[in-house]
This record gives sequence, structure tokens and C-alpha cells, in this order.
Amino acid sequence: MDLVFRPGRYPYLTQDLPGVGGTIRLLPQDFQVEEVPAYLPSGEGEHLYFLLEKEGLTTRQVVEFLRDEVGVPEKEIGVAGLKDKRAKTRQWFSIPRKHEDALCLLENLKGTRVLEANLHTNKLRTGHLKGNRFRILIRGAHDVERARAILKTLEAKGIPNYYGPQRFGLGGQNPVKGYELVKKGKGRGNPWLKRFLIGSLQSLLFNDWVALRMERGLYDRVIPGDWAKKHATGGEFLVEREEEAERALRLEISATGPLFGKKYPEAQGEARALEDEILARYDLKREEFRARRGARRPIRIPLTEWTLEETPEGLWLTFFLPKGSYATSLLREVMKVEVDAPEEEEALGEG
Repeated sequence: MDLVFRPGRYPYLTQDLPGVGGTIRLLPQDFQVEEVPAYLPSGEGEHLYFLLEKEGLTTRQVVEFLRDEVGVPEKEIGVAGLKDKRAKTRQWFSIPRKHEDALCLLENLKGTRVLEANLHTNKLRTGHLKGNRFRILIRGAHDVERARAILKTLEAKGIPNYYGPQRFGLGGQNPVKGYELVKKGKGRGNPWLKRFLIGSLQSLLFNDWVALRMERGLYDRVIPGDWAKKHATGGEFLVEREEEAERALRLEISATGPLFGKKYPEAQGEARALEDEILARYDLKREEFRARRGARRPIRIPLTEWTLEETPEGLWLTFFLPKGSYATSLLREVMKVEVDAPEEEEALGEG
């Protein structure tokens, strides 16, 4: 039973198209991420939103500075998602308006710059974003036509929505620890850490489900019993008619896979059998995940707003990803090189 995450265990969608190779993240400015908010501050209210550009810092380090140096209680600091340390990122934070005058202390935090600020009526919360816009330099890659062919295929068929390496911890070992928790019960320990480790196991099972659908020729298909997601609206529905297959081929809808838990829409029939096959692989049962809420996640995500630019250093690739998805899933297809996990946080697109 292999519960250790290894990116190489998962197939490429564009297996027949050679990659461009290269390396990423040699310098922080090679990897640029801009958060796309779900809404902008309204200009009035008791919460101060500010857009922060940072380099060489994790989101957590900024939160700790706001807590320890600015004096904002941690529970009153709002962020929509996590951004990486080894990158140049722009993301929104919120703090209570009463701390507005102390915000100037951020000038003492090296590698940061406040770009704009305004008031809003509510605290910024996790998930309050549309997604992230990326601009990434693949150093040493120069075959722009090879990259374009891969990107056009992904544009037509969607990007496999694998969870990235940074979801699985050092050496990909977190699912092993999550498995022990699921099998032996919660026990003692940090509740947040236990949720995170079980979440890592859920993520591994989802990735295996994506790979299985790809192997069975069901990546860009829906079958009766699937729960499908409408990409335009985000709505989900149970597939009951064969006619829905045409919508899947047009990338209007996609099958969704399980993040097993106590409360989520369950697949039926043939679609459920595929999920059962993954559970049986690890001697797991649905009810063993009752400590988690559960959810469904689409098998693929649309590739939008992408551009390519060839420079002496390599290829600059820009693209947009919706929240919850990982840039590694796109980069591994283009490069045909497994991208290493960053040092900290889930920042290749998840937040």
C-alpha cells in the first residue's frame, strides 16, 4: 500500500507532447502571483483592506508581524488565501479600522510594500477570492511552439486538477500520517494539525481518482451517477442523462471527485464504483472520514488568459487559475518536469 505522494505516479494529460524542460523559481521575481479578489473594498466600514506586495515572506510571517508589531489580535486579521515565500506576490489583508494609524509600521517589514488600502464592512475571510493570476519564467526553456501546442490542448480539454506537492508535506509523507488518524481515531494532539493531515489523505485519494479517470478514458467525460460542475456558474448537479456527455466535451461541465466526509453529494452507479475502487486500494471506507465535512472537486479546470513570451532567459508564461487549484498542475504539463514543493505554504495556486 503506497500512501506516499510522488508527482511522478500521476499521468500527464499531454503525455504525447514533449515538454520544454527548464527550471522555475530561481529568483523570487521569476514567480509572480497576483490575487484576484472576489470583491473590492466598498470604501466604508470598520475593516481596513490593504493590498500588500511581498517578496521573500510567507503569508504567515506577515500575519505574525501584524500581530506582534502592529498589535492586531490574530483572530481579527483577515486573509483570503496563502501565498508563497519564494515568489513576488500581491495579496489582500484586512485588519480592524482602529489599527489604521499603526499600518505604517509595515514599512519596517523588509520585502513588503502597501499598494492600496480602503475600508469595507466585513473581515476578509479564507476563500474570498476568485483565484490567482500568475506570471512565471521557465528559465532555460526556449521552444515556444512546443509550449504553445501543450497550452492549446489544455485550453481545449482543461488542466488536470491535481493537488500539488506542497499539499503533502516533506517527502510526501502527510497522507501516511492522515491514514493512521483515520484508522486509529482522533486521539490527542493539535486539532488543526489532525484536520490538515486527514485533508492530505483526502487529497491523495482525489489525485488517484483523477488518474484513474484518465486511464479509463473518462477525463473529459461524464457518466450517469457523476456529480458534475458547471464551469460558468459553479453549480453542481447529478448526471442522469447520456446527453450531458456533449457538454463535457465542450468543457461546459466536468465530473467532480470526492473529498470524503460526512456531508457531501455522493456519486451513484458506475461513477460511485470508480470511487469505491480507490477506497478499496487502501482498505478504506467512506464512514471512516466522518470527522471531515467532505466536498466535491472538479477533475479539471479551464485554462484562461494565457500568454507566452520568449526571452533570452526563457519562456514567460502568464495565466489565470481559479481558487483551490495549483500552478504545478499546469507547469508539469508544459515542462514535463516534476516541480518540487516550495519550502512553506500552499502557494502554487491553492490560496
